[in-house]
Amino acid sequence: MPQRKVKPLIAGNWKMNGLRNAAKELRRMAAQCAKSPKPKADVLVCPPVQLIWPLRETVKGSPIRLGAQDCHPKASGAHTGDVSAEMMADVGARAVIVGHSERRTDHGETSGLVRQKAEAVHGAGLTAIICLGETEAERDAGRTIRVIGKQLQDSVPADSKPQNTIIAYEPVWAIGTGRTPTLKDIEKAHKALRTRLVKRFGADGEKFRLLYGGSVKPGNATEILAIDNVNGALVGGASLKAADFIPIVQAAG
Repeated sequence: MPQRKVKPLIAGNWKMNGLRNAAKELRRMAAQCAKSPKPKADVLVCPPVQLIWPLRETVKGSPIRLGAQDCHPKASGAHTGDVSAEMMADVGARAVIVGHSERRTDHGETSGLVRQKAEAVHGAGLTAIICLGETEAERDAGRTIRVIGKQLQDSVPADSKPQNTIIAYEPVWAIGTGRTPTLKDIEKAHKALRTRLVKRFGADGEKFRLLYGGSVKPGNATEILAIDNVNGALVGGASLKAADFIPIVQAAG
């Protein structure tokens, strides 16, 4: 299956990192992205929710857009401590990550709940970045394709479109560990996801962006982003510093 002509996306997930002084580092990223030649990839940074509003001015005029890391499936209500997709949109987010393995593991989120959250993201007019990935035990048992195929089926809303939905494949055992699958393993997983998307959504299935995530860094970004059906990266720790993140953005060009 040949590489689709889909514009890449490099998305940074800051996780639970960053105070107001993080604006200095984001300003460096924005300045470098604004330089000529400009990135050939779309660039998204997902900071903690309290930083989205103040960082809007920091990225203004640059190619960087801001996103969020999670949301509640309801638009409003008696849900103490939760934040809705509408609230994310109100403070300037363009996308919301849902179903990250740290949410699935630490908070017991099921694929059914992830689907509801993605539907809420769509309802707020935002893009859902839906995460999938197998554990090390599932990988060792040879169940990777089965596991991520099931997650894809159960987590992605039926009315999803390439314009409002991005799929991120992140092997759980590779996140933050410094370990990555082989290039052939990544290619196999992304090809399987693409095949399932085409089967489910027809020609639109060829247009969904498929990101790879899991210890992506400047030293391996170029070879990962060159793999068929890899349309970008979801970057964790390496997205916190301009010196690490910008080379990954540049590798997508």
